[in-house]
Order: sequence, then C-alpha cells, then structure tokens
Amino acid sequence: MIYKVYYQESEKQVPVRENTKALYLKADSEREVRQKLKDRSIHIELIQELHGQYLSYEEKQENFEVLE
Repeated sequence: MIYKVYYQESEKQVPVRENTKALYLKADSEREVRQKLKDRSIHIELIQELHGQYLSYEEKQENFEVLE
C-alpha cells in the first residue's frame, strides 16, 4: 500500500499549514509508516492511505516519488 504523509520539518515548532510538506511511503500499515519515519526529526500531522482514484491522481503529480 502507498501512504501519503503530511508533516512539518521541525517537531519543536508549532505546525503551520503553509509549511506542511508531503511524502509518499510504501508500507503494509500506518504503524509500519511510523516505524520507518521514527528516526527522522519531523512532526507527522496525518498519514493517509492512497488507493483507487486518489492514488491515480497523486501518481500524476510531478512530485510523486515513493520511498521504501
């Protein structure tokens, strides 16, 4: 499954919508996504599973790159 992770680069600052970034990650569950990202110093806002038309839409975006 492919997950889209919305995050802030600093876990110490207050989240600001304009600074929210996204990355795509291949994993079997949301828990696995969190495990894969635990070593990064980021503040995770939302983890969203992508499938169907949502995944098709995201694949067409120029910044779509799936991390393992």
